[in-house]
Amino acid sequence: MRAREFINEVKAGSLSPRQQNSTRGLHVFANSTFDRTYDLNRVMMAVAVTDGELEPVIDKESWVGKFNLALPYTKVESEMLKKAYKSAGIKFQDLNDGDEESQELDSTNVQSPIQPFKGFK
Repeated sequence: MRAREFINEVKAGSLSPRQQNSTRGLHVFANSTFDRTYDLNRVMMAVAVTDGELEPVIDKESWVGKFNLALPYTKVESEMLKKAYKSAGIKFQDLNDGDEESQELDSTNVQSPIQPFKGFK
């Protein structure tokens, strides 16, 4: 393939027969008009649990569904996001009502699920 025939994004949605023939394993897919990245994520999750023969059973939609997800780690990051949403005119919902503290169960990281080797506590 000559340099002028490289696949590029100048002609959106256009692929010449020569380019198509020289591209191995070409799939195009979309399930929704909401979020193609989300569709890709679901497909890649399903690919990760199959061997090519087994059809994986996964939920069609996760709890985040048709929404984008932002996970601010600090109060400052949370405030930065809120200002950005307002500036971009995007509606949002803070599911944790401003609480950025991780509240794990008391049993978290207390006991290892791995049996220790002889001589190790």
